[in-house]
Amino acid sequence: MLFFHPMDFLIIIAFALSLWASFRVRGTFNKWSSVPVYSGMTGAQAARRMLDANGLYDVPVEAVRGTLTDHYDPMARVVRLSEPVYYQSSISAISVACHEVGHAIQHKVHYPMLVARHYMFPVVNFASGVAPLLIIAGFLFQQIPWLLGLGIIFFAAAVAFQLVTLPVEFNASSRARNLMVSEGFISNQEERGVAKVLNAAALTYVAAALISVLELLKYVMIFSGRNNDD
Repeated sequence: MLFFHPMDFLIIIAFALSLWASFRVRGTFNKWSSVPVYSGMTGAQAARRMLDANGLYDVPVEAVRGTLTDHYDPMARVVRLSEPVYYQSSISAISVACHEVGHAIQHKVHYPMLVARHYMFPVVNFASGVAPLLIIAGFLFQQIPWLLGLGIIFFAAAVAFQLVTLPVEFNASSRARNLMVSEGFISNQEERGVAKVLNAAALTYVAAALISVLELLKYVMIFSGRNNDD
């Protein structure tokens, strides 16, 4: 049966951190969306110029609906920017746009962590759907111990994917900041605002990974405890 585990205290704290990170990323984005960038470039223009500067002339930049729906699609090789980012000329807009271009550059140079993430995705896509079912079944049918053990293995694959995602996101932000300065998209004074926007976004990935790691440890402790009792 399901019960409250001591690790749940840490998971609740991590979950609270995740909620705070989500609020912070939106607040930070909104704050710096009202600060115009001195170069006058929109997010779309910055993305296009950064792509061209890195020889990615064939990678298009498209506008998509929503807010903070920005992403790079490695299958279609397209940078997709939310409408506020695509059309605005602000610190937030060019920060997010150039971050997504950072992923396109990673794709071009075969950044190892991005390659690993790509190969892991099909397995993780399956594992993340099956793991919760196996873990719940493991709690309900304790007389079949391997159910929980198998669920932990699948869940561990999903956690590994999140951990690999962290360096991918941090590296994309680092590439974006360096290129934005070297290409003259921002001034040295504006780099602080760019860092604020990118760091706030990165924190959401850190919080999500922390929750998953703590949950994995909880399940491992429960599984180990059962085996010791036997």
